[in-house]
Amino acid sequence: MSISYLKGRGAQQNTPNKFLEQEHTVDPEFLEYCYKEGEEPSKLATQYQEVFPKTFVNKVNSPDVGMGYSANPYQGCEHGCIYCYARNSHEYWGYSAGLDFEKKILVKKNAPQLLEQKLQSKNWQGDTIIFSGNTDCYQPIERKLKITRKCLELMLKYKHPTGIITKNSLILRDLDVLKELAELHLIRVSISITSLSEETRRIVEPRTASIKQRLKTVEVLAKHNIPVNVMMAPIIPSINSHEILPLVKKVSELGARSVGYTIVRLNGAIADIFKDWIEKTLPDRAEKVLHQIEACHGGNLNDSRFGTRMKGEGEFAKQIALQFKIARAKYLSSVKEIEPLDNSHYLKIKNPQYKLF
Repeated sequence: MSISYLKGRGAQQNTPNKFLEQEHTVDPEFLEYCYKEGEEPSKLATQYQEVFPKTFVNKVNSPDVGMGYSANPYQGCEHGCIYCYARNSHEYWGYSAGLDFEKKILVKKNAPQLLEQKLQSKNWQGDTIIFSGNTDCYQPIERKLKITRKCLELMLKYKHPTGIITKNSLILRDLDVLKELAELHLIRVSISITSLSEETRRIVEPRTASIKQRLKTVEVLAKHNIPVNVMMAPIIPSINSHEILPLVKKVSELGARSVGYTIVRLNGAIADIFKDWIEKTLPDRAEKVLHQIEACHGGNLNDSRFGTRMKGEGEFAKQIALQFKIARAKYLSSVKEIEPLDNSHYLKIKNPQYKLF
């Protein structure tokens, strides 16, 4: 039986879970008996499962990710980005970092209640909370469940500094809340755009918003004075590494205030998932891409060292850094920098005596 390429999915397999002693597999003879030639039994609809965490706001201890606290309404992500570093976190739930990550989504319906408890905590001092530090808070199921919207309404109620990272244009649904947060300098949005090519987007990030919609999102947010940062993350050698200058030029014209980047690193199970994917998707350049990734990480596909893991090292990484330096100088030098978010409004609500100082 031949297994066809899974269109509409990033990962093409389920890798073993390192935390499980036993692995469940299906007998190939059973598959041949039950399915026709070319059919793939794993083409199942995305499944959603409610979970009941005791906390929602998480402290981020990594010194090089640019955030202190994150909040994720969902675990797993239907977007299916093949490079996603968060895939490995799905193993903690007993699932695979491969197809399970994008097909078995864990939903935190109690997130708004847990968030409000945190904001009411006497020890909480209003540090910025970033939504989507792990998985996208605007992935497709958010359209129905509106957990992220309910959380943003609470952030506005308490006038709390808020950050959002997303690659989904669904964020524009909540423009009314974002505009009010922006008026008080309480919001910063990072839109992830890794390519200007729709063809590249379809194979690398199969269930994300189109490039056209993401560019429109940057433009609309900027027009409403909502500070927008664009993340070209990650840079994948020989896939999108040639697009740095044209992408920065385009998003700067649409109103982006800043542009950041990371270099892809294939940590944990993602190495096997990515290698399997690129051999099926881009076989003509698979070896070249993998070797160039290794060149950015001291001969390895992954680098876990703080300080080097995000930007890489070596000549290829230096070339990427130089291109971003040139792009920023050429297209963003006259752009007003994004101001720090203001937590004084929250502190006044929490402690009325604060306004006396």
